[in-house]
Amino acid sequence: MTGSAVPSGRSSSGGTPRSGRTPARPDIASLELLVTIAERGSLSAAAAALDIAQPNASRQLSRLERRLGVRLFDRGARGTDPTAAGQVAVEHARRVLDAADGLVEQVRGAAGSGRVRIVASQTIAEHLMPSFLAALAADLPGVPATFEVENTAGVLSAVRRGRADLGFVEGADDPSGLHSRVIGHDRLIAVVAPTHPWAHKEGIEAEELAATALIVREEGSGTRDVLARALAPRAIAPPALVLHSNAAVRTAVAGGAGCALLSELVVTADIREGRLVHVPVRGVVLRRSLRVVWDGPWPARLDGALQALVDQQR
Repeated sequence: MTGSAVPSGRSSSGGTPRSGRTPARPDIASLELLVTIAERGSLSAAAAALDIAQPNASRQLSRLERRLGVRLFDRGARGTDPTAAGQVAVEHARRVLDAADGLVEQVRGAAGSGRVRIVASQTIAEHLMPSFLAALAADLPGVPATFEVENTAGVLSAVRRGRADLGFVEGADDPSGLHSRVIGHDRLIAVVAPTHPWAHKEGIEAEELAATALIVREEGSGTRDVLARALAPRAIAPPALVLHSNAAVRTAVAGGAGCALLSELVVTADIREGRLVHVPVRGVVLRRSLRVVWDGPWPARLDGALQALVDQQR
């Protein structure tokens, strides 16, 4: 038909490309790695989040850069930042991943339409979610719920991409592009083993804490983000250890590996039973908000369970 548009590289019959070769296209896994590096701030953090070995992630990124013919990230001591071309690629990749997720949801159809998909960061998952899930089951009997645990960056990513209906995170800021509501507050406290030199101090200054190599969570966790922001005006020492769970951090501290800042919810029992000692920190505010986040209209059927969670924080 005269004037019909033909996509570049394909014949008007919809058959094989004119060149005889299919243009090299990035695969979904590579695009997910690309976006996750941009969101987590480093290749190592992205590899951990996607549960792939770092050398494999590095090779996958190199293949993607060769396929696109551009460098996507500048890698330095302070992390991994997208180049100008990388920023464009990340935005397009997000749209492709959103479309792929939408395809999966549409194909699954009504079979899963009644379920509630929930994702929460570690601290909230361990200490607040059991009561929320119990209230949800009581309010909505027969409605299936799925529950996953991520760090804060992973929770926000899941909600933004439509992989979760509700997310629960810790942090000081209202996440951009999503609706959120504060459901409570928490604070980070410094803890050490009973044998640590700080265990018998009445407290330390924020400057001394910043100058100390701490045991920290991975990049993208709400705990690490709050700590970094609180100490940001000061020179911060590189971490002594980077661990991927609250339990691992608690075990390392109790074993004498150093000091860490953890949620008061996480360490209350350890302090009460003498496994850890709370060291007050002067000159810094370590209080943070606990939030529920969602995209689109609020799912009103969850009002009862959420109110029970809010009441638990009072």
